[in-house]
This record gives sequence, structure tokens and C-alpha cells, in this order.
Amino acid sequence: MKSIKKILIWFLIFLSLIALSLRFSKQFAETFFGVKQIYGISVVSDPTEATIFLDGKEVGKTPFDSKDLDVKEYTVRLEKNRAFWQGKVKLNAGTVVAIIRDIATDSASSAGEILTLDQGKGITIISNPSDAGVEIDGRLFGKTPIAVNVSTGEHTILVSHANYLDRSIKVDLPVNFNLTVSVDLALSEADLATIETPTITQTPEVVVRQTPTGFLRVRDKASLNGSEITRVKPGDILILLEEQSAWDRVRLPDGTEGYVSMSYVEKKNPQ
Repeated sequence: MKSIKKILIWFLIFLSLIALSLRFSKQFAETFFGVKQIYGISVVSDPTEATIFLDGKEVGKTPFDSKDLDVKEYTVRLEKNRAFWQGKVKLNAGTVVAIIRDIATDSASSAGEILTLDQGKGITIISNPSDAGVEIDGRLFGKTPIAVNVSTGEHTILVSHANYLDRSIKVDLPVNFNLTVSVDLALSEADLATIETPTITQTPEVVVRQTPTGFLRVRDKASLNGSEITRVKPGDILILLEEQSAWDRVRLPDGTEGYVSMSYVEKKNPQ
């Protein structure tokens, strides 16, 4: 009877240790159970040696690899000379997010992909622009966004769209994971050449007006559903790039581009 009680006590202690390790930290689990979890971001870019920022903090240059990050959403920015790219990535427990970017001075020439793993199976592919054709290992599956149930192991994904440069991506799908591939395509050189560049005698600017929140969100698309890239304050001056029905596409002093509500900005009067 005593031996059964001892076994039960030790079993309860063991369960308590597991609960504590899950509740408090990955370091606890590593110390007591020797389980090493991976949480990180890997970034490569063309051109190389682009400066990389995580949540506004400079952390190094590409190629960049960190396996000691907290599980959360990060704002990632790459800069080299006047070329740049910025986006958001979310780390999932026990995985590494891979970012591959061709950075450029304008978004139309920029291309790349973000590879994210999560529990599940198969490959999910989304693209900008959407409705891009998807081939995996030479077989046509359809258009983005699309989820494809493929076997684990190595695959070659080809994403293509009229007037854009094709993007070929080699991936390795682990067991019991779903791989999400988010692809940005660059306009072809021929289509870039057809973009008319009007003569501008003075750079148009807008001034941020007072808002109920004391700040104005800059979003990644012209919609309230767009993700927040950053925030600007009343009185800040932004370069106006494009006017839409209810949104302005603007450039911030640090080079970040995004969309702001037209209701909370006004054109700056020329001097």
C-alpha cells in the first residue's frame, strides 16, 4: 500500500513539473527535461549585407540567423543604401521563419517570400498579386490563395502571374507540419518600362491632423482590414505618393510606405 502511495506521489510531482514547464518558460523545460525548443528568424537578401531591424532595433546584417527569440509577432525591416523592405512575421513555437528577399528602391521591383511552419500538413501558398498560378514539382495545382496536400520532403514551387516575373522556391516540408509560403512577385522589366512617370515640379506632402486616439495608423493596404505597419503623430509631414477614394498612399521620413485615412491628413500648402 505504501509503495502504491509513493508511486502516486512521484507521478503527481512529475505532472506538476510538466505543467510548470509549459506555463512559465522554455528555459525551465530545457533545464529539467533537456528539451531544446527552436524559436527564430532566418533572413537572406539580394543584395547581401542589408541591415536588419527587428521591431525597430538593429540586430545585424544579412545573411542573418537567430534561434533565441520570443514567440510573438515581429516587424522586420531590411535596408541597404536606398533599397528597403518591411513586413511582419509571426513566430510559432518550435519553428524558424525563413525570409528571402530581393530588395529594391521601389515596391514594384521588390520580390521575395516568407516561409512559416505550423502544426498540420501540406503547403499553403498566398501571393501578391493574388490569382497567381501555382506549380509544385512541375504539376499545376491552381491559383493563389491555395492549400495543397503534398507529401513531406523536398518540393519545388513555381509561382507565376501575367506581367510579373516567375518565382521559383525550393522547400523542405517536415512531418506533421503545414508550410505557409507568402510570395511577393516583381513586375517584369517590360511592364516597369511602361509605367509613366509624370513630371513633378514639387513633391506633394500631407500633414497629419488631430485624431481621437492621438495617433494615426499607417496600414499595408487601403482598407481598415489592412495590417498596421507603424503609427504617425499629429503634425507629422508625409510625402503623398497616390490619392485613392478614401486613402492616401504615403512615404514616411524613414522610407516606409503605406496607407493612411484621408480623413486625418490634409495637403500641405506650398511655400
